[in-house]
Amino acid sequence: MSKTLVIAEKPSVAQDIVRALTPVAGKFDKHDEYFENDKYVVTSAVGHLVEIHAPEQFDVKRGKWSFAHLPVIPPWFDLKPVDKTKTRLNAVVKLAKRKDVTDLVNACDAGREGELIFRLIEQFAFGSDGTNAAAGKKSAALKPVKRLWLQSMTPQAIREGFEKLRTDKQMEGLAHAARSRSEADWLVGINGTRAMTAFNSRDGGFFLTTVGRVQTPTLAIVVEREEQIRKFVSRDYWEIHGSFLADAGEYPGKWFDPNFRKDPEDPEKRADRLWNEKDAIAIANAVRGKAATVTEESKPSTQASPGLFDLTSLQREANGRFGYSAKTTLALAQSLYERHKALTYPRTDSRHLPSDYVKVVHETMDVLAGSGMPHLAPFARQAKDEGYVKPIKRVFDDSKVSDHFAIIPTLQAPSGLSDAEQKIYDLVVRRFLAVFFPSAEYLVTTRISQAVGHHFKTEGKVLVKPGWLAIYGKEAVDVDESTGKEGEKGQNLVPVKPGEMVRTEAVDAKGLKTRPPARYSEASLLGAMEGAGKFVEDDELREAMQEKGLGTPATRASIIEGLINEKYMLREGRELIPTAKAFQLMTLLRGLGVEELSKPELTGEWEYKLSQMEHGKLSRDQFMHEIADMTKRIVMKAKEYDRDTVPGDYATLKTPCPNCGGVVQETYRRYNCVGKNGQEPCGFSFTKIPAGRAFELDEVEAFLRDRRIGPLQGFRSKAGWPFTAELALNYNQEEENWKLEFDFGETKDPAETGEIVDLSTQEPLGPCPKCGHQVFEWGSNYVCERSVPTEKHPTPTCDFRSGKIILQQPVEREQMAKLLATGKTDLLDKFISMRTRRPFKAFLVWDAEASKVNFQFEERKSKFPPRKGAGAATKTTATSRAKAREPASEVKATAKAAKAVVAKKAAPAKKAAPAKKAAARKPAAGLKPSPELAAVVGSEPIARTEVIKRIWDYIKEKGLQDKKDKRSINADEKLRAVFGKPQVTMFELAGIVGKHLSSQ
Repeated sequence: MSKTLVIAEKPSVAQDIVRALTPVAGKFDKHDEYFENDKYVVTSAVGHLVEIHAPEQFDVKRGKWSFAHLPVIPPWFDLKPVDKTKTRLNAVVKLAKRKDVTDLVNACDAGREGELIFRLIEQFAFGSDGTNAAAGKKSAALKPVKRLWLQSMTPQAIREGFEKLRTDKQMEGLAHAARSRSEADWLVGINGTRAMTAFNSRDGGFFLTTVGRVQTPTLAIVVEREEQIRKFVSRDYWEIHGSFLADAGEYPGKWFDPNFRKDPEDPEKRADRLWNEKDAIAIANAVRGKAATVTEESKPSTQASPGLFDLTSLQREANGRFGYSAKTTLALAQSLYERHKALTYPRTDSRHLPSDYVKVVHETMDVLAGSGMPHLAPFARQAKDEGYVKPIKRVFDDSKVSDHFAIIPTLQAPSGLSDAEQKIYDLVVRRFLAVFFPSAEYLVTTRISQAVGHHFKTEGKVLVKPGWLAIYGKEAVDVDESTGKEGEKGQNLVPVKPGEMVRTEAVDAKGLKTRPPARYSEASLLGAMEGAGKFVEDDELREAMQEKGLGTPATRASIIEGLINEKYMLREGRELIPTAKAFQLMTLLRGLGVEELSKPELTGEWEYKLSQMEHGKLSRDQFMHEIADMTKRIVMKAKEYDRDTVPGDYATLKTPCPNCGGVVQETYRRYNCVGKNGQEPCGFSFTKIPAGRAFELDEVEAFLRDRRIGPLQGFRSKAGWPFTAELALNYNQEEENWKLEFDFGETKDPAETGEIVDLSTQEPLGPCPKCGHQVFEWGSNYVCERSVPTEKHPTPTCDFRSGKIILQQPVEREQMAKLLATGKTDLLDKFISMRTRRPFKAFLVWDAEASKVNFQFEERKSKFPPRKGAGAATKTTATSRAKAREPASEVKATAKAAKAVVAKKAAPAKKAAPAKKAAARKPAAGLKPSPELAAVVGSEPIARTEVIKRIWDYIKEKGLQDKKDKRSINADEKLRAVFGKPQVTMFELAGIVGKHLSSQ
């Protein structure tokens, strides 16, 4: 019997389809990867299972960053499985090829991306030759396809969708547009990135310079704002604030000019600003103590609740309220959707619900009313009892629902949410409730007080009926949705009787300064990406971008994170700050004449043409031919640029040339001395991008001033390996000039040369875990005082040494002190694997058995219960996981290790020594604590490391770490008896404790 294979985009949608079809098609049997009955087999992808790539014969692996191999424009694209979803892909392909499956239904999301997901799976399953793949034609092996087009996921809507399946011919335009957008992004991204990288790496080294249709215009928005901030010149202005006395009391007022008109040439001019201190003081003196007439106007005002959340508005709200990044909010919403089943699909750009969803909303209100949420359940009951849920257009609108509808709570009440998940869930539930509640009602009063011809304005705002604001309580009054910040609080004005004259009391002229525009936060940048069409001048292109913006709600978070990971932006608090690398990219694109890569018009033009393609007005071949031509032009512009430098707005440094005292100026590639007082330049020069890392302006000033900087992260060797190093300006005797050089701390080891090291000026970090003597900083390492020659101990007898930087993770002094005191650092999160180049988290621990500092990974609870009978054999220790993730090598960031990173000569990992049997180990001898120490750690014999651990536990439990200086510990009554003073530093702790321990 023939069957139809239905392929949904997500497992949850497959389950919804099965539930909807069961009453009309019969019961389904559940299998691991699919559901099946006599008529249908229903399965799903998990997003994209397949991605495009250039065929081997049209792409190169070695030398791909060279202009010699650009542009790469393959005549067709091959497919490759997405690594993490290979198992799911194989299962779907196996079902598609079953002999009893005679036709397919594409039930992926209704939109361009859903169409592409299915088409690539279909092509991968049945194959087609390169020509057919390029043209979007099908081979004879393919099975007939129909399209399920859903905008609502109610059972009735799904059943109606199956009754009105669209033909494959009807979907051809959307399929062509989907493929074309994907391939065009690949062509521009790959060729643009390789061309800009090749250009920036011409002088040697490797300077990765990524570009993309969405990421580069997004970066341009941030850079343009930063340029405005840097060029901003603050101006002084004055405001006049007065206080007026009426019979009923005092009220404030601010001076304004009733005849003011906006100046399009100067947006900083406002009705309540004066630009001359003399005028401001004159007005204040003129009205002080004078009588004033009062006119007043009061009128009612209403404020409707904001609309339901789409992903971008949810990300902006969470960033404004809680400081969550867009990536974090998406992850939390995704967890609430997938794991807890508490929210609907979050990756949506719609803020409306389908018209047939009214019944579902009523059911959702019932669930919320009966939930255990005392702060929200009463409002759900009120919405039910008062009949607030109605089919209103601002909520239920099919024309505003695209691939997905707004984010709302589901019929499943969640439990076991984390604090962060609960915050996001509450945001969505509050917004869902609020959108059906009545508008808030205010009485807004505007009062004008006029004294000797000068006008002062006072505004009052009184909440008469809270409406939807009751759901939020007082905190939500005057919250600006676009920023997530509270605006000016309304005030209840003291009354003034008709015709009453008031007296002008205190009047002050306040001097203020204009402020530059604020830097972008993630909330405001997401808004700018969403509304990027407003930057486009062409009406047709602007309209094409009206619904899309830059990126999609699902990709905007990853675009921002990608720009941060590529070091184009820094996240400082809630601000996003572009780096020198970002400014250099914009300078390069302008100089090469390929600014379209940084303009939202490119996306607008693509959206316009893809929309035409969807409606059969533009052919796929024509669009791809235009993309190929644009790609060739971008590459040729970079390839043929023959000038010495790229024009741009370059800086003149404040620090003089170290060689001749002349002026040092920036060019595109270098910092050069241009001479002193008209004299010839001395030839001093150094690159702006040593080993692929661009100098920030403050860094280069410090580098010139101090002749040294670092250690700095983000360098890359010629082979592309990341490394960390210091930079030094060293004088070259032959060239009689200063040269930039890397310094890996490669000083000769005093233990070998016998050179005496002076550690007497330093404060020790703690006792050496090998010999018990003190550990100090020396060069790029932390060393035992007995491991280097000193005046007191000229012959080294210990070899303890640990790097200040380990796999690019700086080990701060406080962390090393903690390791020496307790045997373990905090969890550090910026290690970079030399094998995979991926970041990982780990503790640094003292491994007594191996006699070295080693990694320890945090324990992670499995998402799945243990298999029956697995027993202890299935358990893994943190150490075994460490071995699986990182080679078991000694953790030392010595000069040799740093050099090995740059030269890519990492030594092979040594075989781990076989574990000694536990029974063969001798128990550690315990030490007897003094009576004073016993009051804190107990009186039984105890090891030194356990003493320190218990003291730290006691310190944290009692909150004794100094709030201003975390290195200091404030003693309570018990610790004062141990310390002998009211406060000690963490570095003193081990030495003090040692005096309270004795052999038994």
